[in-house]
Amino acid sequence: MITMKGAAVSAKLKEQVEKGLETLTWVPKLTIIRVGENPDDISYEKGATKKLTSFGLEVESKVFPGDISDEAFKREFAAINADASVDGILMLRPLPKQINEQDIEKMIDPAKDLDGISPVNIAKVFSGDRSGFAPCTAEAVVCMLKMNDIALSGKRVAVVGRSMVVGRPLSMLLLHENATVTICHSKTANLPEVCREADILTACVGKAAMIDHTYVKKDAVVIDVGINVDENGKLCGDVDFADLEGTASAATPVPGGVGGVTTAVLARHLVRAAWMKQEKNSNK
Repeated sequence: MITMKGAAVSAKLKEQVEKGLETLTWVPKLTIIRVGENPDDISYEKGATKKLTSFGLEVESKVFPGDISDEAFKREFAAINADASVDGILMLRPLPKQINEQDIEKMIDPAKDLDGISPVNIAKVFSGDRSGFAPCTAEAVVCMLKMNDIALSGKRVAVVGRSMVVGRPLSMLLLHENATVTICHSKTANLPEVCREADILTACVGKAAMIDHTYVKKDAVVIDVGINVDENGKLCGDVDFADLEGTASAATPVPGGVGGVTTAVLARHLVRAAWMKQEKNSNK
């Protein structure tokens, strides 16, 4: 079984980012918005900052107290949204319960919405309009497959998970690549049997080591999007990676797989957002 590591894909995306920077007259800036001190959010923020900085991009963090009111946060968010020096925004979610997250999704400028949370960008993903931004993790899965020369057209793909963060937008991106997609979830009858029909299996269900060899067709490719902590406190995915040996032809590990590609996609989105802004300004 081939281990599909994210580092090689990230390196290819970095080359694209560097070429994109040559077409710009300034260094693009990302603003990461974090509310509260959630350890997962802090970890992702550090990882994204390190990756984008290493790609030659500018990153700033705006951190607000976890008990900030809905009204106060919207006021702060509106200011960031309107700031001409900000080329892209990444808002770490979920937000605290007192903040209406749907309102923020509607407020965000679609041209700065690098992680595809705006209804405008979501609609573009579902309609096949490539001018919008797809959620970074969903796009990272497609990059992982295409940059490892895994054909998608005509292939049967099972996506285990139906969230708007990964499962649903990923299914749309795969459809746009002419794959035949089955969306699976907690209510899917005979789930292992359904998954075994797939040439490519993508797990984004959020349950540690749920997917073992009984879910996998012989020589299928398995992409693990899950990030969980096992009973020993170790980071693991939704897939029992070791159990796939002898069944899957290739699979992604956790850590070291899709996660690093996600932040590289974020970097590519930032450069594209800046380029679109530059084009818009030049046409005024």
